[in-house]
Amino acid sequence: MQKAPLTLAAASLAALLSLAACNTEPETVNAGPADPDAANLAEAPPVTLPPALSASRTYRCKDNSLAYVDFFADGTSADIRAEKTGPATRLTAPTKGEPFVAEGYKLTGDGTSVTLERPGKASQSCKA
Repeated sequence: MQKAPLTLAAASLAALLSLAACNTEPETVNAGPADPDAANLAEAPPVTLPPALSASRTYRCKDNSLAYVDFFADGTSADIRAEKTGPATRLTAPTKGEPFVAEGYKLTGDGTSVTLERPGKASQSCKA
């Protein structure tokens, strides 16, 4: 009956001795050739993430058309779509508070009421 604890103690001692003989330095894995783009990546400018979406609104305009607008947290960019799942046009403003413009679009405001000018159409007010 006392053989089991003695065998267990001997096995534990053997495991400890085998681990004590291990190298304490971290293992370094060098598989394959050196990265040919390493120098270019080291000199690359830091990556900037796109701004977060701050509001997504659907506007009904005076001519009864709809405009789908996504406003971004930077306050200087917005996406506009004529259809809910249609392609978006990125509008930008030079600074916060100025109109968003691009490709014949001009969007003034960012709340529940905006003024929208579309390519080839007159300026009109729209409400969310």
